[in-house]
Amino acid sequence: MQRLSGIDAAFLAVETPTSHMHVASLVLLDPASAPGGWGFADVRRLLADRLHLVPPFRRRVVEVPFGLEHPLWIEDPAFDLDHHLFRAALPAPGGEAELAALAAQVAGRPLDRGRPLWEMHVVEGLDSGQVALLVKIHHAAIDGLLGAELLVQLLDLQSETRTVAPEDPPWQPDAVPAAPDLLAGALPSLLARPEAFLDLARRTVDTVLGVRRHNVETSDPPPPSPFSAPRTSLNGPVTSVRRVAWAQLALDDVKAVKNAHACTVNDVVLAVCAGALRSYLAGRDEHPDGDLVALVPVSVRADDGLPTLANLLSPMLVSLATTVDDPVERLLAVAAGARRAKDQEREVGFDVVLDWAQIAVPGLASAAARLASSLRLADHLRPPCNVIVSNVPGPPIPLYLACARVDALFPMGPVADGVGLNVTVLSYVGRMYFGLVADEAAVPGLDGLAALLGPALEELVKAAATAATDAGNGAESGQPPEGRC
Repeated sequence: MQRLSGIDAAFLAVETPTSHMHVASLVLLDPASAPGGWGFADVRRLLADRLHLVPPFRRRVVEVPFGLEHPLWIEDPAFDLDHHLFRAALPAPGGEAELAALAAQVAGRPLDRGRPLWEMHVVEGLDSGQVALLVKIHHAAIDGLLGAELLVQLLDLQSETRTVAPEDPPWQPDAVPAAPDLLAGALPSLLARPEAFLDLARRTVDTVLGVRRHNVETSDPPPPSPFSAPRTSLNGPVTSVRRVAWAQLALDDVKAVKNAHACTVNDVVLAVCAGALRSYLAGRDEHPDGDLVALVPVSVRADDGLPTLANLLSPMLVSLATTVDDPVERLLAVAAGARRAKDQEREVGFDVVLDWAQIAVPGLASAAARLASSLRLADHLRPPCNVIVSNVPGPPIPLYLACARVDALFPMGPVADGVGLNVTVLSYVGRMYFGLVADEAAVPGLDGLAALLGPALEELVKAAATAATDAGNGAESGQPPEGRC
């Protein structure tokens, strides 16, 4: 048994009937690449053989009575693979619209907390001849980077399925602890909380003062603060109805823009999202009175002694500079803003965020989240941010599942009250796969927004090519190229 970290427990505590804190992936497979045929039985057999490589798949949550302490992970004594692995078929004609509708239904349903917090759907009947896997797992169990790592445990680097050594020692389930034992285990932490709260409050004040000094000492404007984002139609209370859309872009194009303007791949991803959102809102005759703000989860995984199987994310707020007309100037503004946000994030430090989550009482946090949802506070407050944008590096080489080649990997993240749109990006074999998840009411026409990502990148690619040509002409003439700052 293992107690959830504060961050992991927070993802459970803030869940409401309309805000579900799970992440998902759509994996497209080519069954024709598997010699001898390929089907549902192959997936089930592979999962059964590799469950020990993916620890969260057999762990379930046990809540402490009254939410007085963070829950426990236990090895589920009632684990049954058939409660998590399902077979589905798309209705005719089996196109992207039907697949997106099924993915939205899966994304819109909460996971059963009485079982390990994951499920997998093997989806047949695609008109492309491919087979899709829809994999869903709770954010309390993984973050994006760990999710990609665990998914790779189920996949192979070659078309032949590798032999996996059996679990040694054999898996042993846990007994479900009784309520008195759970309360007794929570007592030492409860007694230590007042002292921990006072110490953390002092450290937080010191951190806030340090951030203010840092912002005063630099001439650059500070990153956005929470709840300073402009109100838009993207931001309000969410329902339980989701919409899903996908897009894919060439990684070489993203890198060409990155190299032309000395920024990062993540800066380009943010700028592409900014351009698409700007066009989408303009198409709805909506012109926010300030720059949209993205919440960007930053992985802080390192050799720092923290548990491996836990969320290690620090939230960072970045201006998307959507009031800037020129796409290149917008990219440069986004890149500069991201650098300032990283500087401030280092000033704040991950420890303070982690420690606040650690001393929070889950029962109180859950009650507050549900009260805020029932009162529709998102209708009355400025949003904490306008959109969540997460970029996860993926494998640059082809992967296989039970000998079937993986053709595409589309990630999907959660939305919540006040933030009705999530854009998650994963790179794989020279492509960047964008998964868009939105509340149905907040982002009508999500397919249209996804379709705007390509043109937003294309205008940056054209500008990069023009800059390269100008630089070459300047070199030939002996004149320095005209630059931007």
